[in-house]
Amino acid sequence: MFSADWLMSQTFPPLRYVIPGIVPEGFTILAAAPKTGKSWMCLDLAYQLAAGGDALGKIAVIEPRPVLYLALEDGPRRLQGRLQKLGATHGPADLHFAVELEKGGVLGTVTPWLEKHADRAPVVILDTLGKVAPPAAAGESDYQRDYRVGGTLKSIADSIPGGALVAVHHTRKALGEDFLDSVSGTQGLAGSADSILVLRRSRNERVGSLSVTSRDAAEGEYAVEMIDHTWTLLGADLQQSAQMHQQAKATTNLGEDSTRLVDYVNRHPEGVRAADAARDLGIDQDKAKRYLLRASQADRIQRADRGLYCPVTITVPSVPTVPLVDSEWDTRDGWDTGYGTG
Repeated sequence: MFSADWLMSQTFPPLRYVIPGIVPEGFTILAAAPKTGKSWMCLDLAYQLAAGGDALGKIAVIEPRPVLYLALEDGPRRLQGRLQKLGATHGPADLHFAVELEKGGVLGTVTPWLEKHADRAPVVILDTLGKVAPPAAAGESDYQRDYRVGGTLKSIADSIPGGALVAVHHTRKALGEDFLDSVSGTQGLAGSADSILVLRRSRNERVGSLSVTSRDAAEGEYAVEMIDHTWTLLGADLQQSAQMHQQAKATTNLGEDSTRLVDYVNRHPEGVRAADAARDLGIDQDKAKRYLLRASQADRIQRADRGLYCPVTITVPSVPTVPLVDSEWDTRDGWDTGYGTG
């Protein structure tokens, strides 16, 4: 136990990111439907992290770091072919692979590897979690099993300051309003993770979305595009990508006139009135009023003032740049050797 006086007197280091704004340190779940391209995304992220490149084509990683990619659904030949398709001409020395694990061998493989590279904030990518997740023990509910599995992976990630473990998982067939509910399994698995990413893309479509939620890190939804097996952030940065995703969401399942009106509003951040939109688009003014009001009530656009409509504003929190190695850290949370007592 510790007292509130002790707690409020402490200075904790900032959260460190593996991929700024997207993947923080700790335990992360990346969930997507089968054949969405999540393994392509993971392999590219592993390559960029080890080589010190640009994650999602736009986000510069802070420093190269060791990466262990547990590609449990692939073999060496497929991995080599995929790396070549991603544009790799040589393998970074910091990128390591394993394609087989003995049953129950995650701890025995991952823990010593993380300890070996502990001074450089290493990353493990487990693809997929379903390949190694154990069955429920006798008398254990599915929720308890999921929380036990997730808790074990979180403990592994938390053992290394600045390190991370990303587990690839599947989404449910039926996606709900809240993307967090789409993670397959019980809420015990999602509840054990520090952060959750959900990748979504309609079949035969290149453009998709990457949704991010976290206990401590920045949250957001971003527009991404898969071209030639490579996932790229749409827009120049996370702020633009989030705005593009919001604009795409604003016109989903709308009729032609409503879509034109929402697009018109999104092109005029200063705000528009129904009369202006009706004149410029050749739409009846009363219809424009009704459709704009409905769109604002559905949060597709904002009603800034009586009769004045503007785009929904998305603000992405800034992410501090923190060095990978910091000798002042004694533990992942930066606590001193002893606790204050209550």
